[in-house]
Amino acid sequence: MRRLVVASMREGAGKTSLIVGLGEVADGAFGYLKPFGDRLLYKKKRLWDYDSALVGSVFGLSEDPKDMSIGFDHSKVRFMYSGGSVGEKLRELAERAEDGKDALFIEAGRDLSYGISVDLDAVSLAEGTDAALVIVMAGEDRTIVDDIAFVKKHVRLDGVRFAGVVLNGLQDVDDFKNTYAGEIEEMGVKVLGFVPKDPELSAPSVGFLSELLFAKIMTGENSLRSVVKNIFVGAMSGDAAARQPSFAKPRKLVITSGDRTDMIVAALESDTAGLVLTNGISPPSSIISKAAEKGVPMLLSADDTFRVAKQIDDAAYLLRADESDKIERLGRLVRDNVNVKELLGNG
Repeated sequence: MRRLVVASMREGAGKTSLIVGLGEVADGAFGYLKPFGDRLLYKKKRLWDYDSALVGSVFGLSEDPKDMSIGFDHSKVRFMYSGGSVGEKLRELAERAEDGKDALFIEAGRDLSYGISVDLDAVSLAEGTDAALVIVMAGEDRTIVDDIAFVKKHVRLDGVRFAGVVLNGLQDVDDFKNTYAGEIEEMGVKVLGFVPKDPELSAPSVGFLSELLFAKIMTGENSLRSVVKNIFVGAMSGDAAARQPSFAKPRKLVITSGDRTDMIVAALESDTAGLVLTNGISPPSSIISKAAEKGVPMLLSADDTFRVAKQIDDAAYLLRADESDKIERLGRLVRDNVNVKELLGNG
């Protein structure tokens, strides 16, 4: 049995993506835990972690997402598991999740220290489950090197099997290796993967945006997996929009008020991944029919155009279980750029 705690120095570094990619290339069955949930979902009158639900759904795990976490709130965990009992609960969950499996992935919280006050930070998870620890690093090249140096100099890993680091989202892998590989090697830190940035993986699907905005899906239900590569805010006439270079960009999402029929028609006649109609205004039935015929997702939001655009701009994209193309892409990225044998003991 191979136990692996996947942690990161910073939020959004790609822990879940690494786990999904490893799951795609793993030879045998595996279990999953996220002891301290930090991306909360409230569905069917129950609270669970988004990443737990995602991994469970993608790989058909039998455990309920809520049973993959110990808790979601510091004060509640502290109240329910006082006197060191959180460690007992962690070991209990690990034994249950790995039963009949070949590997167990344990995902830590949003950054390296998250949950330390209740003994559910990354280092405590690795110590409490006797698991190997791998840390995902992401960001600008120099920031990644600083983070590695910080771990080496200031994080106590005496009682932990520190497997190494996976460097994720690199703009130029060869340039990074040429510039920094020697410096990292001198620190004595093993690099288990140099993963290049893949723009396709950071682009949201229309389906994700529909959930983000709590929007009504008017057309294109079968095209919600369409990837949005560009955003165009249509606060002008259709003719004026057509003259804008940004309107000609491929796979765009057009955000415009539902009463701007000329803008909507112009969008439907170009390379548009989806439309968000704002202000709660539904366009004429003829335009809805046109969008349905073309299979273009049309979403209806009660918010105004500015608020919708800001929500999308501020959002952190999360992988969805139905995005099979991206999940397969993650598998290829991990297979080609990460030392899977070192992490899982297989090729």
